[in-house]
Amino acid sequence: MPSFINPKSKKVIVAICGGIAAYKVCELVSSLFKSGVEVRVILTNSAQEFIKPLTFATLSRHQAYTDEHFWQPVYSQPLHIELGEWADLIVIAPLTANTLAKLAYGMADNLLTNTVLASTCPVLLAPAMNTDMWEQVAVQRNWQQLLTDKRFYGMQTGSGLLACDRIGAGRMAEPEEIFVYIQSLLHTQGKRDLSGKRVLISAGGTREYLDPVRFIGNPSTGKMGLALAQAALHRGAKVTLVHCPRSWDAPLGVKAISVVSAAQMQQVMLEQLGNADIIVMSAAVADVKPRDYSVEKLPKRSLPENLPLTPVPDIVAELGKIKQPQQLLIGFAAQTGDIITPAKEKLQRKKLDAIVANPIDKIGSGFGSDHNQAVFLDKEGREIEIPPCSKLEMAHYVFDFVVYSRRQ
Repeated sequence: MPSFINPKSKKVIVAICGGIAAYKVCELVSSLFKSGVEVRVILTNSAQEFIKPLTFATLSRHQAYTDEHFWQPVYSQPLHIELGEWADLIVIAPLTANTLAKLAYGMADNLLTNTVLASTCPVLLAPAMNTDMWEQVAVQRNWQQLLTDKRFYGMQTGSGLLACDRIGAGRMAEPEEIFVYIQSLLHTQGKRDLSGKRVLISAGGTREYLDPVRFIGNPSTGKMGLALAQAALHRGAKVTLVHCPRSWDAPLGVKAISVVSAAQMQQVMLEQLGNADIIVMSAAVADVKPRDYSVEKLPKRSLPENLPLTPVPDIVAELGKIKQPQQLLIGFAAQTGDIITPAKEKLQRKKLDAIVANPIDKIGSGFGSDHNQAVFLDKEGREIEIPPCSKLEMAHYVFDFVVYSRRQ
């Protein structure tokens, strides 16, 4: 059975190249330290033109390394060997065209590149450069060549206004996105165990409108669905996320489809079902909707004292009836009080392969929270408790179980 114990070792090297995006890495290093990760920072000579080692030494609570340290006399083992053996993960952000080319061809002429070659851990790359530079044939060739090495994980560049006043691709991924990817890689230790799989996820709370401004809804924010999409993407899957109105952006690389009502979600999920290997229904879908809809806002005096309601489609039950034997369907059951009994009943009645029963009456879990806890149940009768953790960790625990069960 999979273990739901967090990895004890969380040692990350953050390597910074020379680019204006270097200032954003301060937030990343600070977030890593606050989350309990041990951080060591390496700056290239060019990076020091943008930001000083003292800044990162302060944020990481440890000396930041430069090439000056690399060429100092050796008292134990060489610094690049020591750092390479120490790290569980290396993050290079921002990655410049110059360092990208060196890595693609296995060159080592500074502390950063020597440390990469002296390590065996996963390497996460967050490139940043001018649009014309990023789109050069040589740069894209180096990028694609480097990513053929399974050690290397590449983050997509964003588009927008760059420091050179150009609008286009080449923007470094935001610190929060990099932080999430780091957490994933620390959990999986770099395994791409969902590679080649197509994962379909529903997220958020549906809205059933009475008129253009009033609706029946629930407090779901879709954060659990977002975490599931991030985890699946980081493990190598192709991800489709069907989401209700939300305040967050879908991860780069995820196919996101926006819906509002249960009927709209039903239509999209049925359209996408045939392309999925794993379906995770984390959305909080309404059970009923107003029987009548007004195309114009109803005056307060015209609101009915007793609102007539009608059922909405039971999407997960419909998926359970028509899914193919090779497809895996996982549901969610948000409950108060006894979470196990109703989850077991839902598991059987809706023909699910597994279900995640999570309490919404516990402090620090459930709707709107960044954390959660649950009991994972499957049709084989297994029950696994997932202790309080971040929603990203819970998403990985769910996929840990998926990978484990598929190997049995």
